Amino acid sequence: MIIRLATAADAPALAEIYGHHVREGLGTFEEEPPSAPEMATRLAAVLDKGLPWLVADDGGVAGYAYAAPFRTRAAYRFVVEDSVYVAPDRMGSGVGKTLLTDVISRCEGRGLRQMIAIIGDSGNAGSMRLHSSLGFKMVGLAPAVGWKHGRWVDVVWMQRALGAGGGQPPGP
Repeated sequence: MIIRLATAADAPALAEIYGHHVREGLGTFEEEPPSAPEMATRLAAVLDKGLPWLVADDGGVAGYAYAAPFRTRAAYRFVVEDSVYVAPDRMGSGVGKTLLTDVISRCEGRGLRQMIAIIGDSGNAGSMRLHSSLGFKMVGLAPAVGWKHGRWVDVVWMQRALGAGGGQPPGP
């Protein structure tokens, strides 16, 4: 398995993986799976900002992870939000951890200072375990803020410092 930057050619695989999680899971609050062209647009928006969108490639896309701007206001410019999605048949195999480890490293290399994980469903033990194993700490819980699959769903906020974190002002 190799970890590489995603390309527009990966959009159908990205849409397939994400579509599964949209339809079956609670990790995302989207209710309609985006098309491959929409995923290509989302991919381009991340890459155009110089942020990483990576895929795990083992002859096909086994999963993907990326960092996107946390918010648009200037004060948030050193903070990113991560996303990790793994093909259903590869979940629990270490693909997500390998991807997220690389995303974290690349974000630190860009001088970013904080990474936020916004995890759908407080019962999403796999995602919370993954993030905890990479140094994320739970910083908040928003109970019952999403309605999906016939039930209210919580959002868990986890956060990890990147590089010097908030210990000193951002540098050049």
